[in-house]
Amino acid sequence: MLISKPAFRVLGISECFRKRAKKSVLVAIVYRRDGYIDGVYFTFTSIGGMDATDSILGLYKSMNRKDINVIMLNGCIISWFNIVDLKRLNKETGLPVICVSYEESKGIEKYIREYFPGDTQRIKAYRELGQRQLVYVRSTRSYVYVRVEGLSLEEARQILDATTKTGKVPEPLRISQMIARAVHTFLEAADPLLLGIQPPDTGMHEKNI
Repeated sequence: MLISKPAFRVLGISECFRKRAKKSVLVAIVYRRDGYIDGVYFTFTSIGGMDATDSILGLYKSMNRKDINVIMLNGCIISWFNIVDLKRLNKETGLPVICVSYEESKGIEKYIREYFPGDTQRIKAYRELGQRQLVYVRSTRSYVYVRVEGLSLEEARQILDATTKTGKVPEPLRISQMIARAVHTFLEAADPLLLGIQPPDTGMHEKNI
């Protein structure tokens, strides 16, 4: 993996959602190692569903690009416990996958059981993610947690070193997160039904005359 190439491309994917909606916004950007962005894409996934993997795969296939070197996710448990299958994502795209998170956690299985009682499929998907690994990012002297598929932990660290400019969040994820928030905010105001947000009931009804 020639991480040092200026045109080494990371597909960074982030989300934005509100629990009162039915859909979240997923944004993917193509970020080159030399700092250029040469693609922005978005799609939706369901809040509290189990379709995050299908949504990401559909987005990737719709891009019709063959120049992506690695997929980077801003978390793999998104949109209210919608769990991304990293192994399937790696297998069906043929690309290595890095999932990044930032906070310590004792795990979320107890919350899955609380909010989705009897959902054995979700529990199984969560367990199959495996444990996160702590990685030191030399470029910003920070630590993040990662899960990886299709590449080594050292390769993941090198990619994080190359793409993290400030703080903990790599640029492909920082920028895609900003765009996801902007798109979501716009849709909330312009077309909330597209996100599955029902307008408030004002108590006023039209009369037939």
